Amino acid sequence: MAERKERFTVSRRKKILERIQETGEVLVTGLSKEFDVSEVTIRNDLEHLERKNLLIRARGGAIHSENHVGIDQRLTEKNKLHTHEKMAIGKKAASLIQEGETIIVDSGSTTTEIIKHLGGIRQLNVITNALNIANLLMAHPQINVIIPGGYLRQNSMSLVGPLAENNLRSFYVDKLFLSTDGFDTRQGIYTPNIDEAHLNSIMISISKEVILVTDSSKFKRKSLAFICNIDKIKTVVTDAGIPEDDKKRLEDAGIDVLIA
Repeated sequence: MAERKERFTVSRRKKILERIQETGEVLVTGLSKEFDVSEVTIRNDLEHLERKNLLIRARGGAIHSENHVGIDQRLTEKNKLHTHEKMAIGKKAASLIQEGETIIVDSGSTTTEIIKHLGGIRQLNVITNALNIANLLMAHPQINVIIPGGYLRQNSMSLVGPLAENNLRSFYVDKLFLSTDGFDTRQGIYTPNIDEAHLNSIMISISKEVILVTDSSKFKRKSLAFICNIDKIKTVVTDAGIPEDDKKRLEDAGIDVLIA
Protein backbone atom coordinates (compact mmCIF):
# COMPACT_ATOMS: atom_id res chain seq x y z
CA MET A 1 0.00 0.00 0.00
CA ALA A 2 2.79 2.42 0.93
CA GLU A 3 4.68 1.49 -2.23
CA ARG A 4 1.62 2.18 -4.36
CA LYS A 5 1.08 5.56 -2.69
CA GLU A 6 4.72 6.43 -3.31
CA ARG A 7 4.33 5.58 -7.02
CA PHE A 8 1.29 7.86 -7.25
CA THR A 9 3.22 10.65 -5.53
CA VAL A 10 6.20 10.34 -7.87
CA SER A 11 3.92 10.22 -10.91
CA ARG A 12 1.96 13.30 -9.77
CA ARG A 13 5.11 15.33 -9.12
CA LYS A 14 6.46 14.39 -12.54
CA LYS A 15 3.24 15.62 -14.15
CA ILE A 16 3.38 18.86 -12.12
CA LEU A 17 6.84 19.51 -13.53
CA GLU A 18 5.54 18.85 -17.04
CA ARG A 19 2.74 21.38 -16.50
CA ILE A 20 5.10 24.06 -15.24
CA GLN A 21 7.50 23.47 -18.14
CA GLU A 22 4.63 23.87 -20.58
CA THR A 23 3.06 27.01 -19.07
CA GLY A 24 5.74 28.57 -16.85
CA GLU A 25 3.35 28.71 -13.90
CA VAL A 26 0.97 26.45 -11.95
CA LEU A 27 -1.66 27.16 -9.30
CA VAL A 28 -2.35 25.09 -6.19
CA THR A 29 -6.13 25.21 -6.71
CA GLY A 30 -5.89 24.00 -10.30
CA LEU A 31 -3.50 21.17 -9.49
CA SER A 32 -5.66 20.07 -6.56
CA LYS A 33 -8.66 19.68 -8.87
CA GLU A 34 -6.66 18.08 -11.68
CA PHE A 35 -5.13 15.36 -9.50
CA ASP A 36 -8.09 15.06 -7.09
CA VAL A 37 -5.97 15.59 -3.99
CA SER A 38 -6.03 18.19 -1.24
CA GLU A 39 -4.34 21.58 -1.58
CA VAL A 40 -2.15 20.59 1.38
CA THR A 41 -0.85 17.64 -0.63
CA ILE A 42 -0.10 19.89 -3.62
CA ARG A 43 1.72 22.39 -1.40
CA ASN A 44 3.83 19.52 -0.03
CA ASP A 45 4.60 18.48 -3.62
CA LEU A 46 5.66 22.01 -4.54
CA GLU A 47 7.82 22.32 -1.42
CA HIS A 48 9.52 19.01 -2.25
CA LEU A 49 10.20 20.09 -5.83
CA GLU A 50 11.47 23.49 -4.71
CA ARG A 51 13.98 21.83 -2.35
CA LYS A 52 15.35 20.05 -5.43
CA ASN A 53 15.57 23.41 -7.26
CA LEU A 54 13.08 22.23 -9.88
CA LEU A 55 10.66 25.13 -9.38
CA ILE A 56 10.14 28.26 -7.28
CA ARG A 57 7.17 28.69 -4.96
CA ALA A 58 5.08 31.77 -5.65
CA ARG A 59 1.85 33.10 -4.18
CA GLY A 60 -0.85 30.50 -4.80
CA GLY A 61 1.38 28.20 -6.80
CA ALA A 62 4.83 27.99 -8.38
CA ILE A 63 6.89 29.16 -11.37
CA HIS A 64 9.59 27.48 -13.44
CA SER A 65 13.01 27.44 -11.77
CA GLU A 66 14.58 28.87 -14.93
CA ASN A 67 12.80 32.12 -14.08
CA HIS A 68 15.06 32.42 -11.05
CA VAL A 69 18.45 33.54 -12.33
CA GLY A 70 19.71 34.87 -15.62
CA ILE A 71 16.75 34.01 -17.86
CA ASP A 72 15.72 36.88 -20.13
CA GLN A 73 12.07 36.07 -20.79
CA ARG A 74 10.17 37.56 -23.70
CA LEU A 75 7.62 40.20 -22.78
CA THR A 76 4.86 38.06 -24.28
CA GLU A 77 5.72 35.31 -21.77
CA LYS A 78 5.88 37.70 -18.82
CA ASN A 79 2.43 38.99 -19.72
CA LYS A 80 0.98 35.54 -18.94
CA LEU A 81 2.29 35.45 -15.37
CA HIS A 82 0.55 36.95 -12.30
CA THR A 83 -1.82 38.96 -14.47
CA HIS A 84 -4.34 39.88 -11.76
CA GLU A 85 -1.63 41.08 -9.40
CA LYS A 86 0.02 43.13 -12.14
CA MET A 87 -3.27 44.81 -13.08
CA ALA A 88 -3.91 45.81 -9.47
CA ILE A 89 -0.33 47.04 -9.03
CA GLY A 90 -0.54 49.07 -12.24
CA LYS A 91 -3.77 50.70 -11.12
CA LYS A 92 -2.33 51.54 -7.69
CA ALA A 93 0.86 52.95 -9.21
CA ALA A 94 -1.09 55.06 -11.71
CA SER A 95 -2.88 56.75 -8.81
CA LEU A 96 0.49 58.18 -7.71
CA ILE A 97 0.84 60.22 -10.91
CA GLN A 98 -0.08 63.91 -10.68
CA GLU A 99 -1.19 66.31 -13.41
CA GLY A 100 1.68 68.13 -15.08
CA GLU A 101 4.44 65.76 -13.94
CA THR A 102 7.26 64.40 -16.04
CA ILE A 103 7.75 60.69 -15.48
CA ILE A 104 9.77 57.77 -16.83
CA VAL A 105 8.01 54.46 -17.41
CA ASP A 106 10.47 51.58 -17.76
CA SER A 107 9.79 48.58 -19.98
CA GLY A 108 8.00 45.59 -18.46
CA SER A 109 4.70 43.79 -18.14
CA THR A 110 3.82 45.50 -14.84
CA THR A 111 4.69 49.02 -16.00
CA THR A 112 2.46 48.42 -19.03
CA GLU A 113 -0.48 48.15 -16.63
CA ILE A 114 0.25 51.66 -15.34
CA ILE A 115 -0.46 53.10 -18.78
CA LYS A 116 -3.69 51.13 -19.03
CA HIS A 117 -4.90 52.83 -15.83
CA LEU A 118 -4.01 56.45 -16.51
CA GLY A 119 -7.69 57.33 -16.73
CA GLY A 120 -8.57 60.93 -17.52
CA ILE A 121 -5.25 62.58 -16.75
CA ARG A 122 -4.97 65.63 -19.01
CA GLN A 123 -1.40 66.88 -18.82
CA LEU A 124 1.66 64.65 -18.50
CA ASN A 125 5.10 64.14 -19.98
CA VAL A 126 6.11 60.49 -20.31
CA ILE A 127 9.61 59.33 -21.19
CA THR A 128 9.77 55.65 -22.08
CA ASN A 129 12.23 53.33 -23.77
CA ALA A 130 9.52 50.71 -24.35
CA LEU A 131 7.88 50.59 -27.77
CA ASN A 132 4.81 48.74 -26.51
CA ILE A 133 4.24 51.43 -23.89
CA ALA A 134 4.73 54.22 -26.45
CA ASN A 135 2.15 52.45 -28.61
CA LEU A 136 -0.37 52.39 -25.74
CA LEU A 137 0.20 56.11 -25.14
CA MET A 138 -1.05 56.86 -28.65
CA ALA A 139 -4.54 56.55 -27.15
CA HIS A 140 -3.73 59.59 -24.96
CA PRO A 141 -3.11 62.49 -27.38
CA GLN A 142 -2.97 64.94 -24.45
CA ILE A 143 0.18 63.24 -23.12
CA ASN A 144 3.60 64.22 -24.45
CA VAL A 145 5.61 61.10 -25.26
CA ILE A 146 9.42 61.18 -25.42
CA ILE A 147 11.38 58.19 -26.74
CA PRO A 148 15.14 58.38 -26.09
CA GLY A 149 16.18 56.16 -29.00
CA GLY A 150 18.66 53.28 -29.01
CA TYR A 151 18.71 49.77 -30.41
CA LEU A 152 15.78 47.43 -29.98
CA ARG A 153 15.84 44.46 -27.63
CA GLN A 154 13.22 42.11 -29.06
CA ASN A 155 12.65 40.22 -25.80
CA SER A 156 11.55 43.31 -23.87
CA MET A 157 10.49 45.58 -26.78
CA SER A 158 12.78 48.19 -25.24
CA LEU A 159 15.41 50.56 -26.61
CA VAL A 160 18.82 50.40 -24.94
CA GLY A 161 22.46 51.27 -25.64
CA PRO A 162 24.63 54.43 -25.79
CA LEU A 163 22.11 56.52 -27.75
CA ALA A 164 19.36 55.89 -25.19
CA GLU A 165 21.77 56.48 -22.31
CA ASN A 166 23.13 59.79 -23.64
CA ASN A 167 19.67 61.14 -24.45
CA LEU A 168 18.29 60.22 -21.03
CA ARG A 169 21.04 62.22 -19.33
CA SER A 170 19.49 65.36 -20.85
CA PHE A 171 16.41 65.07 -18.62
CA TYR A 172 15.40 65.38 -14.97
CA VAL A 173 12.05 63.88 -13.98
CA ASP A 174 9.62 63.79 -11.09
CA LYS A 175 9.08 60.05 -10.89
CA LEU A 176 10.51 56.84 -12.29
CA PHE A 177 8.25 53.79 -12.45
CA LEU A 178 10.63 50.86 -12.53
CA SER A 179 9.95 47.13 -12.81
CA THR A 180 12.31 44.31 -11.88
CA ASP A 181 13.00 40.61 -12.45
CA GLY A 182 14.53 39.98 -9.04
CA PHE A 183 14.33 41.74 -5.69
CA ASP A 184 16.56 40.80 -2.78
CA THR A 185 15.63 43.30 -0.06
CA ARG A 186 19.02 42.83 1.62
CA GLN A 187 20.94 43.79 -1.52
CA GLY A 188 18.77 45.40 -4.18
CA ILE A 189 17.08 44.88 -7.54
CA TYR A 190 18.21 42.84 -10.55
CA THR A 191 17.52 42.23 -14.24
CA PRO A 192 18.81 39.50 -16.60
CA ASN A 193 20.20 41.99 -19.14
CA ILE A 194 23.33 44.12 -18.58
CA ASP A 195 22.26 46.86 -21.03
CA GLU A 196 18.88 47.19 -19.29
CA ALA A 197 20.61 47.42 -15.89
CA HIS A 198 22.90 50.22 -17.07
CA LEU A 199 20.02 52.17 -18.59
CA ASN A 200 17.95 51.69 -15.42
CA SER A 201 20.78 53.10 -13.31
CA ILE A 202 20.76 56.25 -15.46
CA MET A 203 16.98 56.52 -15.10
CA ILE A 204 17.43 56.37 -11.33
CA SER A 205 20.11 59.08 -11.37
CA ILE A 206 17.86 61.58 -13.20
CA SER A 207 14.74 60.92 -11.09
CA LYS A 208 13.57 62.79 -8.04
CA GLU A 209 11.58 59.76 -6.87
CA VAL A 210 11.91 56.04 -7.70
CA ILE A 211 8.79 53.88 -7.50
CA LEU A 212 9.33 50.14 -7.88
CA VAL A 213 6.37 48.17 -9.22
CA THR A 214 6.70 44.42 -8.77
CA ASP A 215 4.51 41.45 -7.99
CA SER A 216 5.43 39.39 -4.94
CA SER A 217 6.92 36.50 -6.96
CA LYS A 218 10.01 38.66 -7.61
CA PHE A 219 11.02 38.82 -3.94
CA LYS A 220 13.94 36.68 -2.70
CA ARG A 221 15.19 36.36 -6.28
CA LYS A 222 18.26 37.62 -8.09
CA SER A 223 19.31 37.78 -11.71
CA LEU A 224 22.45 38.44 -13.70
CA ALA A 225 22.78 42.24 -13.58
CA PHE A 226 22.51 44.42 -10.46
CA ILE A 227 20.58 47.71 -10.83
CA CYS A 228 20.67 49.48 -7.44
CA ASN A 229 20.50 49.17 -3.66
CA ILE A 230 17.19 49.63 -1.87
CA ASP A 231 18.27 53.07 -0.58
CA LYS A 232 17.53 54.47 -4.06
CA ILE A 233 13.87 53.43 -3.82
CA LYS A 234 11.19 55.64 -2.22
CA THR A 235 8.09 53.48 -2.80
CA VAL A 236 7.37 49.83 -3.57
CA VAL A 237 3.99 48.91 -5.05
CA THR A 238 3.30 45.19 -4.79
CA ASP A 239 0.60 42.67 -3.84
CA ALA A 240 -0.40 41.01 -0.59
CA GLY A 241 1.90 38.05 -1.23
CA ILE A 242 5.00 40.03 -0.23
CA PRO A 243 6.90 38.04 2.44
CA GLU A 244 6.49 39.64 5.87
CA ASP A 245 10.23 39.81 6.52
CA ASP A 246 10.77 41.66 3.23
CA LYS A 247 7.94 44.08 3.97
CA LYS A 248 9.36 44.83 7.41
CA ARG A 249 12.89 45.26 6.05
CA LEU A 250 11.67 47.78 3.48
CA GLU A 251 9.58 49.72 5.99
CA ASP A 252 12.45 49.77 8.48
CA ALA A 253 14.57 51.31 5.71
CA GLY A 254 12.01 54.13 5.35
CA ILE A 255 10.50 52.83 2.11
CA ASP A 256 6.74 53.16 1.60
CA VAL A 257 5.19 49.78 0.83
CA LEU A 258 1.82 50.01 -0.94
CA ILE A 259 -0.27 46.86 -1.27
CA ALA A 260 -2.48 46.71 -4.33
